[in-house]
Amino acid sequence: MNAAVQAGNVGETLVFWICAFFSVLGALGLIVSRKAVHSALWMALVMINLAILFVANSAPFLGMAQIVVYTGAVMMLFLFVLMMVGVDSSDSLIETIKGQRVAGILLGIGMGLLLVFGLGSALTNSTSVGLDAANGVDKGNVQGIAHLIFTDYLIPFEVTSALLITAALGAMVLAHRERWIPRLTQMQLSRARFAGSGHPGNLPNPGIYARHNAVDTPALLPDGSTTDLSIPGPLVARGGIRPVDHAEVDEVAAITDGGQS
Repeated sequence: MNAAVQAGNVGETLVFWICAFFSVLGALGLIVSRKAVHSALWMALVMINLAILFVANSAPFLGMAQIVVYTGAVMMLFLFVLMMVGVDSSDSLIETIKGQRVAGILLGIGMGLLLVFGLGSALTNSTSVGLDAANGVDKGNVQGIAHLIFTDYLIPFEVTSALLITAALGAMVLAHRERWIPRLTQMQLSRARFAGSGHPGNLPNPGIYARHNAVDTPALLPDGSTTDLSIPGPLVARGGIRPVDHAEVDEVAAITDGGQS
């Protein structure tokens, strides 16, 4: 029995130190990364290791919620927003809300003090019990969490809900871009495309109205003239344009005229 207990303690110790190492590594990567996408991936690494620690400490519901909700939903949604909207490195240098850096520093210090006092209280409290005993009171981990949320921690739970809603609204405000001019309609975009000096439509394909479809042969337009727009730029630079066989052009024109007549 003692050997089994010692083996279990060794396994828990290994899991803790391995997950702790990768959690600290992910946290450091989150701070020092210059790109927001890389920071989000480091944060996902931290959340995965926290989920493993939850499961190892007899809290399977918290571990699965950490994986499914935070790592699988929140972080992936954050990555999708970053990929679609984009984040410029110069955005972080512009302080749109006055005093937010001071508030951030104060909140960071407060969070650090909260962690220090919380961990100190947990380590010095001799009356604490393990999760197995805590789960046994309500006959399960999910039941125990529900009992605590809707009794002792109801107000913090509601405050956290309001905080998450505020964070979602803040993300919407930050991702919103003010439009100074009206959005162009499809008709206006089409007219502007054909009103420009460039080629309005698709470039002609090689060999149109010709006897072969070689890429180095200029395309023949419906009026019988040739255009070099169908030839790739490298071939034009190398002088690899194949001359047009005017006899074949005349033959094609004769056949076309005969078909129309």
